[in-house]
Amino acid sequence: MRKIMMGKVYLIGAGPGDPELLTLKAYRLLKQADVVLYDRLVGQEIIELIPESAEKMYVGKAKSLHSLPQEDINSLLAEKAKQGHQVVRLKGGDPFIFGRGGEELEELIEEGVPFEVVPGVTAAAGCAAYAGIPLTHRDYAQSVRFLTGHLKDGTTDLPWEELVHPAQTLVIYMGLTGLKDISQSLLKFGMSPTMPVAVVEKGTSKAQRVFTSTIIDVFDVATQNEVKSPALLIIGEVVTLQDKLAWYGKY
Repeated sequence: MRKIMMGKVYLIGAGPGDPELLTLKAYRLLKQADVVLYDRLVGQEIIELIPESAEKMYVGKAKSLHSLPQEDINSLLAEKAKQGHQVVRLKGGDPFIFGRGGEELEELIEEGVPFEVVPGVTAAAGCAAYAGIPLTHRDYAQSVRFLTGHLKDGTTDLPWEELVHPAQTLVIYMGLTGLKDISQSLLKFGMSPTMPVAVVEKGTSKAQRVFTSTIIDVFDVATQNEVKSPALLIIGEVVTLQDKLAWYGKY
């Protein structure tokens, strides 16, 4: 009986939406894949790059709706590689920034499955760039902090006191559901009501929308404009540059 050669898993960041933000390595490996497991946040134009010969498996998650539990995804990656396949695990943004990439690799290590990690453009960098908002600027912010608005237990219990700090930009992933709580908590811990905020919906895609507001009004602005996920929050004085530096869709 012929022994099946072990395959390999490639954990690939697909970036925030624009297919041209894929790295050359990500594109090459995607075109060589036998099996591709992809998430909800992977753009449709990127999904269309998957070879017709590859087995495509949607394993995305939306709030409270999981097509496949995380543990099952982990096991499936190992199983497909052990069958001798070149497996691509395609994630929106970067797999190591709020992408659960580390959890999936831990299972592969336990199963003795070889893997590679291909970083992608994370939503903070991609969406901010396409919105015309520099995350750092010598006159406004010398540090930037990435946070998730959706913790493992479903809360938005963040270290609020640390977040109210001058010359700092906050970027909150998955913050739309908890937006009211986030804005009220930051105000409670001393953030100025006039602190500029941007909400970037479907950033880097053709459907991108950007709304700027203040921390006290951002929930109402997002509600009135019916902002939908995926959306990124950028909080900080750098947001004031958006009017001047916005370029996407203008030229």
